Amino acid sequence: MALRRFGQILADLGLVNEDQLEVLLEEHQLRHGEKIGETAVSMGYINDDQIAVTLGEQLGLPVIGLADLTIPPDVLAQITEPMAQLYKVIPVSLRNDVLTVAMCDPQNITVLDELRNFLGCDVRAVITTEREIRQALNRYYASDIESVESIIGELEKSKLFRDAVETMESGGAVDLASIEAISESAPVRKLLNMVFLLGIKDHASDIHFEPFEEEFKIRIKADGTLYEMVPPPRHLASAITTRIKVMADLDIAERRLPQDGRIRLTVGGHVVDLRVSVLPTMFGESVVCRILDKSVVMLDLDNAGMDKALLREFRKILERPNGIVLVTGPTGSGKTTTLYAALSEMNTITDKLMTTEDPVEYDIDGIVQMPIDADIGNTFAQCLRSILRQDPDVILVGEIRDKETAQIAVQASLTGHLVFSTLHTNDAPSSITRLKDMGIPSFLITATVQAILAQRLVRTICKECREQFKPSLEQLHELQITPETAAGKSFYRGKGCVVCNNTGYKGRTAIHEFMVINDEIRALINNGVSVADLREASSRNGMLTLREAGLQKIYAGVTTIEEVVRETAVD
Repeated sequence: MALRRFGQILADLGLVNEDQLEVLLEEHQLRHGEKIGETAVSMGYINDDQIAVTLGEQLGLPVIGLADLTIPPDVLAQITEPMAQLYKVIPVSLRNDVLTVAMCDPQNITVLDELRNFLGCDVRAVITTEREIRQALNRYYASDIESVESIIGELEKSKLFRDAVETMESGGAVDLASIEAISESAPVRKLLNMVFLLGIKDHASDIHFEPFEEEFKIRIKADGTLYEMVPPPRHLASAITTRIKVMADLDIAERRLPQDGRIRLTVGGHVVDLRVSVLPTMFGESVVCRILDKSVVMLDLDNAGMDKALLREFRKILERPNGIVLVTGPTGSGKTTTLYAALSEMNTITDKLMTTEDPVEYDIDGIVQMPIDADIGNTFAQCLRSILRQDPDVILVGEIRDKETAQIAVQASLTGHLVFSTLHTNDAPSSITRLKDMGIPSFLITATVQAILAQRLVRTICKECREQFKPSLEQLHELQITPETAAGKSFYRGKGCVVCNNTGYKGRTAIHEFMVINDEIRALINNGVSVADLREASSRNGMLTLREAGLQKIYAGVTTIEEVVRETAVD
């Protein structure tokens, strides 16, 4: 049965007249992506309470007020704080294994489906206003740490857990069925769901589960730094690891060999991939989950941290019909994200773009992506050979690791393809030496390599607690600048606040060193000059070194002295 239209219900309830409805519908047509209720509120026709009443009438759902409602603690415990904040829901009752939640956007049915999957019970909706949801979140939910502790406390009270602990303390072995039963219990599921949601909410890159002799640590890596959560009891290690392995479809009976898998979660209406790595250690299995959340990755060169001049030069390189463009830096320096952003900009209907990656991290519509699987002989070199038979215009090779891959990349660029790839080198000029070490002759390097971009990621100062300060002589010495050079320059740092977890940092940005291979550089490469000579010539041609690019970010108040010193070497 088709739903009655929202606007017509407004008119039927007498909230707008026919003339106002006509004006409202015309205005709503002009506001792409906005809900009609939001348009009506912005035009002053209705308020939030009337939106809730209209939605209730449209969907046949009850409308409730949360302000005067007393929600029992056992009901609130069904949904953790991160889950409530993420989905904007408040649990209001639990009867016969059916959880009723109040929400302000009941039309988003994926939220109810996701809650059913997370909680393992039936979930039904009632309607309230967004204002009441916000007030209830502030009123009912404590800090994340207390939420973790309450779940751990709930788990320790369970009979399954107590029986397992008694068995282990008496020197007995807990059988696999018992561990699997604990791992499937509601508290373990809730604890893991909360950890995953916290990581996704904080835009973390990795979640680490680490067993030691006396403790079991859970650490979240956000902005390149690890933060430790409240540690669960050591006895939970096997149950948590088993639960992760079940979710990743791995062999829970195999505890002696490394395993790799994937978990796909749907959070807030978008898909998040977790790449799972399980490693046997002395005291159990260590698990690291890499979070691949496409919704928070800015695949846009305008958001890649490049200044306007560098971005202009980089885009000129992207317009070239062939050649090799290299992005270099250590693991976790954002190389792949920069390349994805470049490919996204070039992703037009007129060109065929193909990638070969290990593994494919983000699925981009319109680009043919091929995963590496060395176990069956599907190496970078083998994939690249096959890709060349597919008539591509632009090729991304995840990494040039050996001579064979480098040679095929060179041949591909000589035959009219634009090839992007990454290398692990400290800076842009040393990439030339790396290619020579792989066995690529200088004349082929100068004929194919168009530009090399070296990059690092530095943490950005939290905007909520940023303050100006005067650096000490020791700090200036670390930057290798004199007080005279620093005179008139501004330096900033973060004091630490609730928003940034008292770190002073929130988010990361990139600093770049961009070396364009012009005729002068080509002549120097063919003459076999040193890396220092290449760097000096590139600087004369306008290249900023990583340290110089970092200094610009410091003076602009984007990052701190400590971050730039940590991520860049002295020239």
